[in-house]
Order: sequence, then structure tokens, then C-alpha cells
Amino acid sequence: MSHAYARNYVHITFGTKGRRQVIKPPIQQGLWALIADIAREYSVDVRAVSGGEDHVHMLVCIPPKIAVANLVRNVKQGSSKWMNENGHFFHWQVGYAAFSVSTSNLSAVHAYVRNQPEHHRKRTFEEEFAALLTKHGIEFSPEKVFG
Repeated sequence: MSHAYARNYVHITFGTKGRRQVIKPPIQQGLWALIADIAREYSVDVRAVSGGEDHVHMLVCIPPKIAVANLVRNVKQGSSKWMNENGHFFHWQVGYAAFSVSTSNLSAVHAYVRNQPEHHRKRTFEEEFAALLTKHGIEFSPEKVFG
């Protein structure tokens, strides 16, 4: 076969260092757009980017030539640089979570990512993150995850 054929939909989420609430509403849309632009530079099909004051969610379709870890690293580097250049003392947490998404579940995950502000009226990012890990069968220690 001379080509790679793939549809790798991935839901990625990560938080700010120390879960500091520094992504205030006035800058959120600009940051989400920047994150999408950075991902597109790597030929990533960006379906949705949203989040809250202390985290971001991305729903993307990643081409076979790029690793999730490389995408996340580049998004974090570029967006951190932009935030710091725009007067916000800013760092992302070291880790991230990435979950594969089936085509049949794509619209539900898309809605979930797009409706982040509504989700966080009911629960924190820590509660949401723990629920996502549990839903996807990932064992974790809250002390290590939330330190």
C-alpha cells in the first residue's frame, strides 16, 4: 500500500500548572483559536477547542505522521509563549490525558468539548478529569494526579 489511511480522533485535555485559574473569559477565545491554529500547522484537523479558567479540551483528528505527545508539546509551548508575551504569568501542567474517540461517538464528544463552560457550573476540572480517567478505565492515584 503506498499511502497511510487513518482517522485518529482524539480528545485531549490538560490543565494549568497548579490548576491556577488564569485563563479568564476575556482571553479564552483568543487562546482557543491560537491552540487550534498551532494544531493546524501540523496538519491536524481541529474539530473543537474549549475549556475553562484552568484547563483546555481539544477534539482533533491526528494524521498518522504526528504523535499525540508531539502535538501536545507544541501546543503547550506555543500557547504558553503567547500567554506570557501577553502579560500572563503562565505555565501548563506537565502531563495530559488523551482518549481515542470512535466515529460513532464523535458528535457527543464534540458537544462535550464545546459546552465546557456549562459543565463547569456543576463540577470542577479535577472532578471532570477524574471522571474521564475512570470512564476510560485508567487507574490513577488522586495524590499523583492532583498532587
